[in-house]
Amino acid sequence: MVMGKHRPGRSSGSDAPPQTLRVDWPSCVARGLCHETLPELVSLDEWGYPVVSGPVPGWLLAEARLAVSACPHSALRLVSRR
Repeated sequence: MVMGKHRPGRSSGSDAPPQTLRVDWPSCVARGLCHETLPELVSLDEWGYPVVSGPVPGWLLAEARLAVSACPHSALRLVSRR
C-alpha cells in the first residue's frame, strides 16, 4: 500500500471541503472492491471488511468517487467532514 504518494497531474483539491469515506456496515458484504479501487486509503481486515485509514486527500478524490460507485451494495459513501 502506498500512502501519501502524490500522483502527477492530479489537483490537490485544496479548495474543496474535506471528505471522508464512510462504510454502511449492515450493507457491506466484504467483497473488497473498495480496496481494489482505492488501496491508498482502504485496507481489509481479517474477514475482508474495509478499514478506512483517514480523510480523502484532494488528489485521491476521483478514485474515492470511483470506489463509492464500484460498491455493488452501495455500502460506501463519500461525506463532507464539515
